[in-house]
Amino acid sequence: MSHSSELVLEQDQRVSPGRPGPLHRFTDLSVRYVEKWMPDPYLFAVILTVVVVALIFAFVPGASLGGVVDGWYKGVWGEGNIFTFAMQMILILVGGYTLAEAPLVKRGLQWLASKPRNQAQGGLLCFGVAALACVVNWGLGLVVGALLARQVFARLRTVNFAYLVAAGYMGYMVWTSGLSSSIALANTDKTSKLNIIWTQTHQLVPLSDTIFRPYSFVPMLVLAGVIGLLVHRMSPLPQETTEQADVDRDALLALDQAPETRPAGPQTFAERLENLWVLNVLVFVAGLAYFVRSGFALNIGSMVMLFFILGALVHWTPMRFIRAFTEAAKTAGPLLLQYPLYGGIIGLLGYAPHSGVHPLQTVIASAIVSHATYYTLPLLNYIASVVISLFVPSGGGHWGVQGPVAVSAAVQLGQASPAYLGKISMSVANGEAVANMIQPFWLLPVLAIAKLNIRRVMGFTVVAFVVGFVVLGIGSLLMPLLP
Repeated sequence: MSHSSELVLEQDQRVSPGRPGPLHRFTDLSVRYVEKWMPDPYLFAVILTVVVVALIFAFVPGASLGGVVDGWYKGVWGEGNIFTFAMQMILILVGGYTLAEAPLVKRGLQWLASKPRNQAQGGLLCFGVAALACVVNWGLGLVVGALLARQVFARLRTVNFAYLVAAGYMGYMVWTSGLSSSIALANTDKTSKLNIIWTQTHQLVPLSDTIFRPYSFVPMLVLAGVIGLLVHRMSPLPQETTEQADVDRDALLALDQAPETRPAGPQTFAERLENLWVLNVLVFVAGLAYFVRSGFALNIGSMVMLFFILGALVHWTPMRFIRAFTEAAKTAGPLLLQYPLYGGIIGLLGYAPHSGVHPLQTVIASAIVSHATYYTLPLLNYIASVVISLFVPSGGGHWGVQGPVAVSAAVQLGQASPAYLGKISMSVANGEAVANMIQPFWLLPVLAIAKLNIRRVMGFTVVAFVVGFVVLGIGSLLMPLLP
């Protein structure tokens, strides 16, 4: 489709400027302050590391500079380092992106992007599609929102690109109650180092006691509805909406319509192998056979495998799959840079100079849940989760930090049933979901796809954090009352 024919789809948003309402004023205020004060995400991680070190010397008796350095090293490169989990998370992200880049999926996104007739409709579309995709795979949802925002922006003239990207990223809030929820999946696998429940109680918590329970999916459905309304209402006013000359529409559209290059002339033996579709089918069949033999086990490893083999199948030939996977891997660069820093923070949070002294992670979590009851423990864990997620933004790594305290508190209350422990783990997951709106770690691959600066997007997500914090806070308070 030519660029001129694409522009036929564009329509200006005909809204009377009027006076900005409270929501627009709050959104505008958030955008301005984030643009002024938010540092680069790498510096954000460095600053958090310094803050954690200061807190250790303030609240961990007997802490020494040498011990702090050793704890930091252990979290990054030593025993119990973050590298295995980091690779799993990056493969989920890259696998999801590779799947989204399949020709069939791209055509579907282009068709969807042609439907919105104004900015608010475009934002709702980006949010809704991303949220649905996150239920299946958080890596797919994370990138689909950005890819769809890119397509909608290329077709609408009066639109704020940062708003579209932020709307897609807001759909990421539902991933912790989806099929790729790292905490819920860890609860099902006794071999996982992140299965804190198994470690402390020797019980497994199946997905039927977490993401498939009303206490988990009902609050997420309410959240999706409320955030959808928020996306519609926070659509920038016409006088605030520009074409944003620093974003090249033609370049963005070209990324999604670049033709596949084929070598001219007869193919060599190597080139024939690279285009031999049966090899990809064999990979898919082998992976599917293992999934069936495992009893359709859903855990972090099986989710990585499923999206890997699905990507191979939908790209059909090995060379198409290789190119798409390689391109997708580029978005993981910022995460590879920052995962070691957050691994170091995990090591610092777990540092104790000698036995009998509680590490900082226990001090923080215990201070919040120390006076908990059966009815208030999920809510207090949720609040603690939001705080800890600022220091450890990865869901599974975060559970490794907070999980021991959360599960121990439940056991001390005499509530060690799988059903209640499932609620405890999902209250922690909910806090991580909300905190992602103000913790920039997982926004990095989205920004790499959108070619935007973080300051342009995060002002909108701050508003989503405030609203989401209230909604899931109420959901966490009601958890003990829901089946």
